[in-house]
Amino acid sequence: MDTKKEKKNILSNGAVQTLLASLFCIILGLVVGYVVLLVINPQGAGRAITAILQNFLYFPRPEVALEYFGSTLAKTAPLLMCTLSVLFAYKVGLFNIGASGQYAVGAGFALYFGIHYGAPWWLCLLLAMLGGAALGAIAGALKAYLNVNEVIACIMLNWISLYAVNTVLTEVKESGTTYTLPLRTNNPNALIPHLGLQHLFADNRYVTIAIPLAVIFAILVWVVLDKTKLGYELKATGLSINAAKYAGIKVGRSMVLSMTISGALAGLAGVTYYLGYVGSIQPKVLISTGFDAIAVSLLGNNNPFGIVFSTMLITLISKGSTYMKSAAGVDAEIASVITGIILLFSACNAYIKWKMERNRREKTNKTKEDK
Repeated sequence: MDTKKEKKNILSNGAVQTLLASLFCIILGLVVGYVVLLVINPQGAGRAITAILQNFLYFPRPEVALEYFGSTLAKTAPLLMCTLSVLFAYKVGLFNIGASGQYAVGAGFALYFGIHYGAPWWLCLLLAMLGGAALGAIAGALKAYLNVNEVIACIMLNWISLYAVNTVLTEVKESGTTYTLPLRTNNPNALIPHLGLQHLFADNRYVTIAIPLAVIFAILVWVVLDKTKLGYELKATGLSINAAKYAGIKVGRSMVLSMTISGALAGLAGVTYYLGYVGSIQPKVLISTGFDAIAVSLLGNNNPFGIVFSTMLITLISKGSTYMKSAAGVDAEIASVITGIILLFSACNAYIKWKMERNRREKTNKTKEDK
């Protein structure tokens, strides 16, 4: 009897349900991806799916595997920051679909000042956050004071900010290419420092303090939302605007502040990628990280700690899909399709969790009726 009660208690735990739902989404995505591979390339389907799961362990030499694992972590940092951006706005009942635009503005600010004015990395980080925050504040103000739907405002601002960044970055662009001047040769001080972390991953130059910095911001977001008066006000606004107004909370301010912080996080995501992983940018491209972050946030149940693990899982799968070509001769486009399928199922996390809880309650009620 005690064992049964213990099992029931475990399954009724929200964190356990989230974990099970997330794992189910990923497994379901991999299964559907495998079916797609069977249709396209029956001979190499098994090897391709194995390459995704093996990821960096696909390389037999330990030092090479460790180096590629470092690259995976380096790509996790910007996605985690972007996911935190989406999460923060969601807690106030807002849908920040403008994270990609804020990401671009953050990267644009950092690269422009880093290349044109020789700004150090810490100043580039602050400028990137400022640029993203300004863009988020505009969307928040439009929603709070003019009742403009934040989805429409963010989509329009995405393209406005992208073209504005393109125009500004033409001054620091390499002649004959679409890329900006590389920071490694023009201003190495603007690159995010390693502080010795690269030595832990076979001297991988892409491993910087951006990785621990992203985790620190995840903890800060949790502290702000769950342990402060400000966080209580922001979440109260998201749960019920009318109740928040009745309680004396300034709803308009909460919306603007939430989108401002959300934009700053997305701007920081851009700078952790372009000043830590790449070192240059190709204009005219709206990066998909801001949109991927929506599914990743849902997979992590919109919890700061949950999205640390969901981001890592999605990055591992996404990075692992790049090994499919060498393992089974699968084109890169098909690898992107598989990753997209997994992200699509990740968005079903909330529904699966609700379904699990509903089934659990029905079984519990049926057991009580039988007694």
